[in-house]
Amino acid sequence: MSGAESLQGAALATAGPRNEAVASPGNRARLWKWAGLLLPVPFFALLELAVSLGWLSAFLFPPPSDIAQTLWYLAQGQLWEHLGASIARVAAGFSIGAVLAVILGSLVGLSKRTEWLLEPTFQGLRAIPSLAWVPLLLLWLGIDETPKIVLIAIGAFFPVYLNLVSGIHNVDRKLIELGAVYRLSRLALIRRIVIPSALPELFSGLRTGLSLAWMFVVAAELIAASEGLGFLLTDGRETSRPDLVITAILLLAVLGKLTDTLITRAESRCLGWRDTLVTQRGNA
Repeated sequence: MSGAESLQGAALATAGPRNEAVASPGNRARLWKWAGLLLPVPFFALLELAVSLGWLSAFLFPPPSDIAQTLWYLAQGQLWEHLGASIARVAAGFSIGAVLAVILGSLVGLSKRTEWLLEPTFQGLRAIPSLAWVPLLLLWLGIDETPKIVLIAIGAFFPVYLNLVSGIHNVDRKLIELGAVYRLSRLALIRRIVIPSALPELFSGLRTGLSLAWMFVVAAELIAASEGLGFLLTDGRETSRPDLVITAILLLAVLGKLTDTLITRAESRCLGWRDTLVTQRGNA
């Protein structure tokens, strides 16, 4: 073999692992995730171009540059107070609603008598529109923080409750029979079979409940609040400032995505033992 061929073979041997590393499943997954995060960028660029060329009204469709200036201006002032108020309300209301949903959902899912007793009432309450609670809560609890947190708790309760009950009811009967064969106590059966089997649907309910908590906090702050992202929406509407309205909407979207990511990561940690299509995609 000539010296040139030897050098060429060594170069290919060196480049091979590098090319494999670049095209590895982990790198491809990261590229797709970054592509998903950057997907709105072309839309914002087209919107900026359309407004600058006069194709769209700058008043009705504020360009991203104006929205960025509004966000920067708010960041120098009361933005953090508005963010803190909304985050605190969502955290309190979602925590209360989720905890109550887990307790009552477990009782209903594990006991037929409790289900017969409570299920008709819960299904009736679930059919009540969210805004229908607002005047009643204001009459009962006033206009301070309590009615806002209660409204958010109501919004977060039902998705968590329904998903948990469904998850318990859908536990594979063969697993229950297997636990009986091994003579597991009722408590051990719940802890080792029922709860792990129902966790996937519980996390789905938590994610849905959290998204509804953000919707309900806006409904609460639109009606009776002096701070919060819902208040910013109201302020933008009353002062005819679509840039302020869109800024508040974008902040809600970012906060919703961040909090949903936290629950998704908790789900991945708690349910890492599963061998499903989702885990297969995560490793591909």
